[in-house]
Amino acid sequence: MIGSPLEGVRVLSLAEQYPGPYATLLLADLGADVTLIERPNGGDPARKLKSLFSSLSRNKRSVVLDLKSAAGQRSLFELSRTADVLIEGYRPDVMKNLGLSYAELSPKNRRLIYLSLTGFGQNGPYRRRPVHDLSCQGLAGVLFQQLRTGLIEKPFQLPVADLASGTLAAFGVVSALLARERTGHGCYIDLAMTDSLVSWMTASHYATLNGRSMAEVYEEEPAYGTFVCADNKMITLSIANEDHYWQALCQSTGVAHLASASHQDRVEHAADYRAQLAAAIAKQTQAAWADLFDAVEIPWGHVHDLNDVARDPQLRTRDLFVRIGLEKGGEWHVNQPLRFDCYKTGIRIPPPQLGEHTQEILSRCKSSATALPGESK
Repeated sequence: MIGSPLEGVRVLSLAEQYPGPYATLLLADLGADVTLIERPNGGDPARKLKSLFSSLSRNKRSVVLDLKSAAGQRSLFELSRTADVLIEGYRPDVMKNLGLSYAELSPKNRRLIYLSLTGFGQNGPYRRRPVHDLSCQGLAGVLFQQLRTGLIEKPFQLPVADLASGTLAAFGVVSALLARERTGHGCYIDLAMTDSLVSWMTASHYATLNGRSMAEVYEEEPAYGTFVCADNKMITLSIANEDHYWQALCQSTGVAHLASASHQDRVEHAADYRAQLAAAIAKQTQAAWADLFDAVEIPWGHVHDLNDVARDPQLRTRDLFVRIGLEKGGEWHVNQPLRFDCYKTGIRIPPPQLGEHTQEILSRCKSSATALPGESK
C-alpha cells in the first residue's frame, strides 16, 4: 500500500444536504482532506437528520464560518488560497454577492478547482428556482411513465438526482485534477442536478430526440421483475433478451410449454407469460428457488429488507460494512466500494461535531492579515 489515491488533495465543501456531501464523501474516502464549511446556529441542515448527516460526513472535518460577516469571508478567502478544490451548493449569484466567486478567488490561487452544484445550473429561466430531488426527476423525464399511465406512485426512496449529481461532481473534480497536472491551472465547473439526470437517461432521450421507439431501449420481458414465493419472500428475475436463460427458466419452473417462445413473442405476450411464471414461482419457497436457479445458472436475486442487506454472505465477503469509533461504542458505516490493489481507502475518522476543527484549521491561516478583493488592509 502506498497511500491513498487523493492523498494531499485539500477540499473545501460549502455544499449541504445530499448532493455535495455525497460528492465529498467519495473524495474523502479516496484520501482527500475534506473540510466542511458550516453556517453558525446549526450547521448543515442535514444535521437534523442524524443518520443522513453521519453517513455522509465521515473522513471530514468541520469549521464554522459566518460567511455574511467580513471575518468569515476573509477566513474562507484565506483557506481557498491553499485549497485544491472548493465545492459550493448555493443558488446562483450567492457566492458572487459574498465576494467569494471563482472570479474573485482564482486570482490568488490559479490551481483552484471550483465546482458549483445547483438544481438547474448557472443559466436558464429556472436557475434561481429552489429545488429538491423529486423536482429534478420530473423535469428530466424520469417520471414519464406516471405521466403516460396516469398512475401516481410514491416517490422512490433513493434520491437519484442527488446521487447522480454527487457522483458526477466527484468525477468532474478528479478529471479537473488530472487536467491540472498538464496545464498547471484549475478551472470552474458548473453542474446541475437536473442535467445529471438527463445524462443518466441518455438512451431514452436519444430515442425520443431521433423519433425512435422506446422499444429500442427497453422491452417488456415477462421474466424481468419481482416475484413472490410460497413463503411470501420475494425474488427478482432479470432475464432480458437471452433465449438460453428463458428456456432454462421455463424448464425449471414447470412452464416448459413457454420455453420455445422467441424474444419477440415474449414481448408481445409479456403480461400473460408473467402471470404464468408468477403462479409457478408461488408454489415453492425462496430457498428452494435459490438452490434451483443457482444450479441452472439463471440470473436471479433475493429481495432484501434493509435489515437483511448487511447479513448477506456476498456483501459481507466484500467488506462493505465497517465499524468505527469502537472506543465510544462504535458506529457502522457503508465502506466505499472501489478496490485498489496498491492504495489505502476507506474510513479514517468519524463524522465531526459542528465546528469541531474550527480553531485547528483557522490557526493555520492568518485571515486578519488578508484583504478581500477590492478591500484595503
